[in-house]
Amino acid sequence: MPGPAANPQLTSNNTVEVGKQYKSVLLFGAPGAGKGTQGRVLGSIPGFYHFACGDVFRSIDINSELGRIFYEYSSRGQLVPDDVTIKMWAENMHARRIIGAFKPRVDLLVLDGIPRTLEQAKLLDQYIDVLLVMHLHCTDEEAMFERLRRRALKENRFDDADERVIRKRWEVYEAETAPVLAHYPKEKVVEIDSLGSPARVLRDILEVVVPIQDAHFAAFE
Repeated sequence: MPGPAANPQLTSNNTVEVGKQYKSVLLFGAPGAGKGTQGRVLGSIPGFYHFACGDVFRSIDINSELGRIFYEYSSRGQLVPDDVTIKMWAENMHARRIIGAFKPRVDLLVLDGIPRTLEQAKLLDQYIDVLLVMHLHCTDEEAMFERLRRRALKENRFDDADERVIRKRWEVYEAETAPVLAHYPKEKVVEIDSLGSPARVLRDILEVVVPIQDAHFAAFE
């Protein structure tokens, strides 16, 4: 029987020993694609650990060195540099592993909304072993725009219901995501139509992710 999987170990310069990256599945999706919903559902299934990009910033200790750097940028309304974001993510994941919330030996890490940029993807390579990239895309943009408009109106976010705002956000997403997706081998990237019901989209996700989980578990039987 193979021995237990080694957990990624952060070194003093915040890197991970080679060969000990977290086994991961990446989840990408345009605004309104339901990425957050599907990520949370996957995270509720034993053997998957969901981590959204926003989790990095919500739990930051502003009294720490990275926290102070984060506060300097956010208080000025500026984007946090990619290297700082990834260092914050790495420390957060390490803490979750130490307290037992995330168990790399049995959990597949589902990353939702990170990496956002090509530079982040390159920086993450030392920490994660990407087994699958799921891209929730839309084959009918106009239908997606209408979904976003209705959702914004329902939530009383009238500015977000403006079609020009919706189209701009879509364009920004497409421009940012294309080079990130291209960073990973084509055979690992799976396109999933996001326009169906949440249950149907989940079914399509499970069809591609369950074999990955099966293989992960089989390594320790």
